[in-house]
Amino acid sequence: MTQHNIPFQVIDWGGIENIEHPGSTGSAYWKTVQLPGLRVRIVTYSAGYLADHWCQKGHIVHCLEGELITEHEGGEKYVLKEGMTYIVSDNLSSHRSLAEREVKLLIIDGDFLMPK
Repeated sequence: MTQHNIPFQVIDWGGIENIEHPGSTGSAYWKTVQLPGLRVRIVTYSAGYLADHWCQKGHIVHCLEGELITEHEGGEKYVLKEGMTYIVSDNLSSHRSLAEREVKLLIIDGDFLMPK
């Protein structure tokens, strides 16, 4: 694992471009800050969103508004409600996101989630 020094900074999310990423259904809208070894995003899934792939990337996902359903490839489903967080390292699950209604998330991922 590579260690990076990130200086103190304040992120004004209002000044960051919102990029659309279509899903199988619906869309995800990302506001992204990329730092050395660290990506921080505010992600909004539209109502009816279904991810277009199974993800094996590690994440820290915190639900800011709404409700997220995370489905694992084995069929298990987990509901993340406002104020809840899930954490997983790279390559430890195959998961995808579903949103019945609009949901807003803070998602953090980076080198620190890679297995040793």
